[in-house]
Amino acid sequence: MNYDVIIIGAGSMGMAAGYYLSKSGKKTLLLDSFHPPHNKGSHHGETRIIRYAYAEGEEYVPFILKAQELWNELERDTGKPLFIPTGVLSVGNKESNFIQNTISSSTIYSLPLEVMNPVEVQNRWSGITMPNDFIGCFEPSSGVLKCEESIKAYQMLAEMNGATILSNCRVKEIHIQEEKVTIKTIDKTFHSDSLVIAAGAWSGHLLSMMDLDLPLTPVRKTFAWFDAIEKIYNSNDFPAFAFETSQGLYYGFPSVDGAGLKVGRHDGGERINPDEVMKQFGEIVEDRGDLIQFLNQYLPGIGQLKYGKTCMYTLTPDDKFVIDVHPKYSNVAIAAGFSGHGFKFSSAVGQALSNLIVSGKNEIDISQFSIDRFYN
Repeated sequence: MNYDVIIIGAGSMGMAAGYYLSKSGKKTLLLDSFHPPHNKGSHHGETRIIRYAYAEGEEYVPFILKAQELWNELERDTGKPLFIPTGVLSVGNKESNFIQNTISSSTIYSLPLEVMNPVEVQNRWSGITMPNDFIGCFEPSSGVLKCEESIKAYQMLAEMNGATILSNCRVKEIHIQEEKVTIKTIDKTFHSDSLVIAAGAWSGHLLSMMDLDLPLTPVRKTFAWFDAIEKIYNSNDFPAFAFETSQGLYYGFPSVDGAGLKVGRHDGGERINPDEVMKQFGEIVEDRGDLIQFLNQYLPGIGQLKYGKTCMYTLTPDDKFVIDVHPKYSNVAIAAGFSGHGFKFSSAVGQALSNLIVSGKNEIDISQFSIDRFYN
């Protein structure tokens, strides 16, 4: 079977790429080892934060603003509510890079940001306690994305454009010869002119079939929901949040539709093989205790643990993404290593992957995500 483009991985990045490629007129095939959206990667768990005054560096801001523009388009085109305007509160020591980068990003790009001392934060959100040397940076225009619903929305549009999506279809071999791609699964063979790799924690294995060794490290991550007083912690009144503490970097969400407050730890994690069975939430003592310790200190009004889940991050050494073409094959585009902060960008990543295949150019500068940085 012949296609213009084959995409391996139909999660957040791959599904978005499938939409933009099919929209451009490309005959597109998406292959996934599971049935997306699923709980075997990095895109499940109902919600993801989207923020613009970016603590990870001001160089991300144009890319995230483009992503929000595309999320808005996706909502309009599908009629599905995908964005919850909770605002996002970033909390940390006022001298930290985390806070200073947030402030500088907002200044450079004229983004709305309210800088608040501990008393102001606690007066506004009674559920929060913070040390005197911390400050809060509140972005009123940012909020929360419904991650699985967003993937379903891109899938719906991609299929309307004629894209084919094959689930539970694991790739066994990749061959590229004379700018032609051959993909073999257990029982089928597919051919295409171009290829996109967007397979999350499995990207490293797939890229090794094309003689490319990238420093990608899959790690096990956890997050959990806790009982919460709805009057205080509901999504109309309480923000999504990120706290940089001396114990680690934590993130969380208000109670959406009565689900309870959701919280996770961004840093740390146990290195894993994605093909092996991952320990479930609670099988490691720290899964529960780490989150409870954070909540007791900073959100002491939160109640009992309801349930927790696991997911995977795929880390790069510098925590920056990989969005580039293969060094040897110009017809192969790669999206990998999103290091736990990539979902909010996935609309723009999907468009960028499409652009790399269709024209080789992208309207937003993505040079910071080049493969070359690992070898120079």
